[in-house]
Amino acid sequence: MVTLGIDPGVASTGYALVESRADQLALRDYGVVSTSAKSPLPERLGILYRELTQLIAAQHPDDVAIEELYFARNARSALVVGHARGVAILAAVNSGLPVSEYSPLQIKQAVSTYGRSDKAQVRNMVRMLLNLDFDPEPDHATDAMAAAICHINHTRWARAVVDADRRAL
Repeated sequence: MVTLGIDPGVASTGYALVESRADQLALRDYGVVSTSAKSPLPERLGILYRELTQLIAAQHPDDVAIEELYFARNARSALVVGHARGVAILAAVNSGLPVSEYSPLQIKQAVSTYGRSDKAQVRNMVRMLLNLDFDPEPDHATDAMAAAICHINHTRWARAVVDADRRAL
């Protein structure tokens, strides 16, 4: 099972493909889709859509985990990030993939057991959980890895509950 994690943003959208095999996690690919602040917003959203659609077509993930919009003090920046989230979700849905959404708190809890972890704590735990011999960077890609790990853990837990219920019957 391969999950595409996405940390949405217009300037920089992080992505990570995490493969789940039995109880092991493996990082298949990661990076960021970047756009220029000099370009108009519709053009930047188009770039994001095309890049994510091409990534999905090339890598064939089974599902997508995307970070929900967190509360922002700046309404304009929250709206722009919301546009990027919508484009990422559209790319996934148009590619036939199921999408699961997780709050930043849920994602941090899934990788570090503490919902208020800082970037360094999340990076260190992602490195450990994916058995990486390097510090994952940039932060947007690391956050995408964490979103994928969160989804995989959530899916494993849900499957275990269903299996336990079946055995109880």
